[in-house]
Amino acid sequence: MGTESSATIAGTAEPKRQPAGAALLRDDVTEAIRAAVFEELAANGYGRLSIEAVARRAGVGKTAVYRRWRSKLPMVIDVVSDLASAIGLVLPDTGSLREDLRVFVGVVHRVLRHPIAAQVIPDLLAEAARNPEIAETFGAALREAQRSTTAAIIAKAVERGELPAETDPDFALDLIAGPLYWHLLVSRAPVSKAYLARLADSIEKALRA
Repeated sequence: MGTESSATIAGTAEPKRQPAGAALLRDDVTEAIRAAVFEELAANGYGRLSIEAVARRAGVGKTAVYRRWRSKLPMVIDVVSDLASAIGLVLPDTGSLREDLRVFVGVVHRVLRHPIAAQVIPDLLAEAARNPEIAETFGAALREAQRSTTAAIIAKAVERGELPAETDPDFALDLIAGPLYWHLLVSRAPVSKAYLARLADSIEKALRA
């Protein structure tokens, strides 16, 4: 049918028989919409993205989208925050700062080199330069998700005696994300496994200095 429920969307069901709140929101429809948002962002950019285009790509009615988000800005922020969260996963404790950094560098690399991320993130950052609300919410979502992982890595290294207690997690995140963003999203240069290992080793040395 391409909609969550024809009766619900058309408004023909009896009000007393309609479920309320989250019961209306089917997970499979939500995931279809989220995927459609990414695809629309990658294909057309934030400026040309519309609720209508997302609904059409997801195979749902506009009402299904508006039940979840009031407009395109909170929709995009929410969906892209999920991408940021993928970078902010809880990583295993490898037992050493160097190996923790190598794992995290690898995760960030995999996320940033994804074709959709490679198109969506630069576009949203460019839009952020024109839209203060996007700048505030998108920048915070990206940084906070990654900062939690970086802070955990630093905390474990401090506990093991590998780093001093005053080590700055924000500085560590700059050292990790900056080179990868530059290579993958700005210069579009290839990144080898050897480069990732060298980067992690260099970050460790910089943090110990």
